Amino acid sequence: MYNRRKFLLSSLAASIGISLPLAGKPIAGSPRIRAGSRPAIISTWNHGLAANAAAWEQLAAGRSVLDAVETGVRVSEADPDVTSVGFGGLPDSSGEVTLDACIMNSAGDAGAVACLKNILHPISVARLVMEETPHVMLVGEGALEFAMRNGFQKANLLTPDARKVWEKWKKTQEAGKPVGSGHDTIGMVALDAGGDLAGACTTSGLSFKLPGRVGDSPIIGAGLYVDNEVGGAAATGVGELVMKTLGSFLVVEMMRTGISPEEACRMALERIAEKIPLKSDMQVGFIAISKAGETAGYGLRKSFEYAVIKEGRNQLLTASALL
Repeated sequence: MYNRRKFLLSSLAASIGISLPLAGKPIAGSPRIRAGSRPAIISTWNHGLAANAAAWEQLAAGRSVLDAVETGVRVSEADPDVTSVGFGGLPDSSGEVTLDACIMNSAGDAGAVACLKNILHPISVARLVMEETPHVMLVGEGALEFAMRNGFQKANLLTPDARKVWEKWKKTQEAGKPVGSGHDTIGMVALDAGGDLAGACTTSGLSFKLPGRVGDSPIIGAGLYVDNEVGGAAATGVGELVMKTLGSFLVVEMMRTGISPEEACRMALERIAEKIPLKSDMQVGFIAISKAGETAGYGLRKSFEYAVIKEGRNQLLTASALL
């Protein structure tokens, strides 16, 4: 059935000039590559399929790998059915949708925004912070003012569906004790045919979080890390766990020693399990890509999925789990 989600994604794709392939199907116009070689793109969760398709179109058109990751995650930011990223994201405990995002290029430059309100595409603001300021991160009102000075328009990001979920939560939860129940952050790392890497990560964070809470997603080394000599990694899940271990940086540093992306992700999760007391519902997932184009994902628990596009084939994979 051609459902609402497919209609919205098709409309979005048309607006930015891309076509969305089916999972596992060859993509028309894919760049010619050798088996097992680059380019390659990896992203978190099932909405990573649409994000991958948009990013791949950028690479096929000869755009930069940085353009690719920005364009890719913008798809999730604009999708109202992705309730933990951008438009349609579930709000904090006060009913405000606040957004965190970061981006890194092949030169190691980085930009980020945190606790940003009313801007549809925080990833694009993060890129502007990277390219137009001497800073790495802007937050809150300062980030919003910066975005508006640079031509971004305010938007209401709280959809009617998200408001209904929040109102139902308010009736059942004790004030001041939000329950984080959604953490499907989109993180993406891409490798182009020339061997350059870039990454992007964007989220609305834990649903019903305390106002002002910022997770790992905009933190360079936690939610995302890219080293053009080694590879890149991104995280999803309960950000506090990732922040305490600088998980994405750790994955990349493990790969630097020659360990495969899969083993590096697993070892980073082992570090979390060893160092931090875990509750039964806590999930963390890592994705990684090496300079050679090897890709992998690994979850703390079962159910973590990630999307990979190589050789023109866009696939959703279920990650192995540590616990």
